[in-house]
Amino acid sequence: MSSNCKFTKSFHSKTKYITFAGNKSERQMEKSGWAVIVNPKAGSGRGLADWPVISNAMFRSGLEFVCYFTEHKYHTVELTVSAVRDGYRKIVAVGGDGTLHEVVNGIFLQQYVPADSITIGVIPTGTGNDRARGAGLHSGYAGAIKALCECSTKLQDAGVAEYTESGVRHTRYIINAAGAGFVALVNSKYNWLKDEGKRGRWLYIYSKIASLFRYRAGRYMIKADGKRVFKGRLFVASAGIGVYSGGGLIALPDAQFDDALFDLLVVRMTWRLRLMFLMKELQKGNGLKSKKVLRIKASEIVIESYPGGKVELDGEALGFLPVRLKIIPKALRFVELSTEGQHRQQ
Repeated sequence: MSSNCKFTKSFHSKTKYITFAGNKSERQMEKSGWAVIVNPKAGSGRGLADWPVISNAMFRSGLEFVCYFTEHKYHTVELTVSAVRDGYRKIVAVGGDGTLHEVVNGIFLQQYVPADSITIGVIPTGTGNDRARGAGLHSGYAGAIKALCECSTKLQDAGVAEYTESGVRHTRYIINAAGAGFVALVNSKYNWLKDEGKRGRWLYIYSKIASLFRYRAGRYMIKADGKRVFKGRLFVASAGIGVYSGGGLIALPDAQFDDALFDLLVVRMTWRLRLMFLMKELQKGNGLKSKKVLRIKASEIVIESYPGGKVELDGEALGFLPVRLKIIPKALRFVELSTEGQHRQQ
């Protein structure tokens, strides 16, 4: 169910006092503006380079906001928790899928207000921008800023992932897709190159090509809602809420943000030339009827492998299999394009 919110054009925030359930004696001022979290390294530095253009457009649109720049990995999570603690209930991620992923995890981590009471916006400046692409917010900054001004919101699903890192089980929340097999290897390579200080639009393409020839298929088992649906050598497994993954790959064309289900795509291992052709077809939204492709909908998915393989969450290679994915229906409130804006995008 959509709702509309209004903004003041003044930079002096309107405030009201709220009481947190966790501590009735604690009172906090709720601010009316947006907390904008900018990842300056997103999109090979586009987050920083384009921020003057973005901020000027937001100012001219009459949006009330403060901005914070991330300084290191997971800093976005910290800034999100701090923004909510300081009274902000509307948060914008300026960056890619990884930035938005950390904002969402910060929202679930904070204990001040229910997660679905916080409005989430996105201005995509990343490399893939798959979550924004699926929401129709990827074609220029003007549309994303107009969506913030109109502030039409909708409750959408999230996923929770339980996986292993350094022998310890971890929990993270996802808002687009989780993957295993080839896609996890690509993101692991890509993230490593970024951590080494490499930049450039070619980086993800290079990671794909290098990983294609390095990938060795292990033995995988996948369960969907408790039933085994796959066992064998696997090329890709992708479970998602959004249509796009892998930097524009239309892996899950029937996925919806609010149907309380993951869409699961499984591509069986085959010879590499055929896989290259299949990847090209998936980029265009084709190839889904191939005998090598399995598609399922489920609310809970478990992926295991031998030997243990990597897992990626929203484009971030974070740990190792096995991974258990559970859907959380209508857990987060996202800004979406108005009906008029959707028609213009089409």
